Amino acid sequence: MDPRFTELLAPFLKFLGDEEITAETSLREQGLDSMQAIELLFAIEDTFAVVLPDEAMNDATFATAGSLWNAISAASEAGQEASVR
Repeated sequence: MDPRFTELLAPFLKFLGDEEITAETSLREQGLDSMQAIELLFAIEDTFAVVLPDEAMNDATFATAGSLWNAISAASEAGQEASVR
């Protein structure tokens, strides 16, 4: 995971404390609620210049830091492929 991602994510996780964010970090258990998920989505799209597809807007994507990072990576790769065409 990109360090910018974990820095961006940390303020949304009110129960994280001093724990390190890993791919297995449960976003819900660490305090991410649905309203914050929307704010986080906008921050991700701005920071990484990606647009997450509608099919990625689900509980599985926002389950862990790793699943969310995978969605960001996939959207980034799709964007790069589209710009090459």
